[in-house]
Amino acid sequence: MTQQEFNDPLWRTILSGAQMLFVAFGALVLMPLITGLDPNVALFTAGLGTLLFQIVTGRQVPVFLASSFAFITPIILAKGQFGLAATMGGVMAAGFVYTFLGLAVKIKGTGFIDRLLPPVVIGPVIISIGLAMAPIAANMAMGKTGDGAVLIPYQTAMLISMPALLTTLIVAVFGKGIFRLVPIISGVLVGFALSFYFGVVDTPRRLPTQPGWPYRISPHRNSTGRRFCSSFRSPWRRPSSTSAA
Repeated sequence: MTQQEFNDPLWRTILSGAQMLFVAFGALVLMPLITGLDPNVALFTAGLGTLLFQIVTGRQVPVFLASSFAFITPIILAKGQFGLAATMGGVMAAGFVYTFLGLAVKIKGTGFIDRLLPPVVIGPVIISIGLAMAPIAANMAMGKTGDGAVLIPYQTAMLISMPALLTTLIVAVFGKGIFRLVPIISGVLVGFALSFYFGVVDTPRRLPTQPGWPYRISPHRNSTGRRFCSSFRSPWRRPSSTSAA
């Protein structure tokens, strides 16, 4: 790239970065949810890995390191057979292999990787990963979890997911100027607006009007959210008479 290509206007950089955030965040959170791991760990390690990557490469490669979908099937199988601790050990070992390959590429170049993994091998691997995720994406578009449990009614889910998908495709194919840069953001905005309209988005019904008002965020439609929200109280709650005494 030339120096001129790096000096994009600030607004274009912000839009591109926001779209990358939406794309990466969805994939980053989805992978631990599918495999039963902690999304907070994925968020932390992805951020740390991205910062280290940008430092090592001198900010010359605009990449965000998120969760790898190639590990979904091995992690699920390893957890069922060997347990979580052994699975995490395997993930760490894979990280060391990545580091070793990176050092090998830095020393010897990419020639040996191109010989071992030509495009005819890499292409089918990427296709197989996408096809393996297709049933999960279809379930989510129909208002279900990845394993088929119903979250929202089918008709409501389709009225949200299909317009969002069509908006993304139309903007990507027919968009002009600034809109051609943000097909993902366009689909996200349409999907969020429809979700808000159909009452799928949870919002606080009432905010505290005085110290001590025990407000709660509207719970998600699952037992974990209900337990969390029912236990949440304002940190500005007035002490009780017994504690004051």
